[in-house]
Amino acid sequence: MSDNILTQNDIRRVDYKDVDLLAQFVNAHGRLVGRKRSGLTAKQQRAVEAAIKRARYMALMPYIQK
Repeated sequence: MSDNILTQNDIRRVDYKDVDLLAQFVNAHGRLVGRKRSGLTAKQQRAVEAAIKRARYMALMPYIQK
């Protein structure tokens, strides 16, 4: 059982302004990475997805990457 990046760094709340952290959960094409690949729990995955969507809406992250 491998710990995920959120529990390793003791991150309790995912913030949409932390673009460096959120970029680790987006693949090269700009798509969200699934739970099996990221190793997050369901609750953490939902928080990360919401933060990425909010960061995209606020123009902190791109929707797609070329």
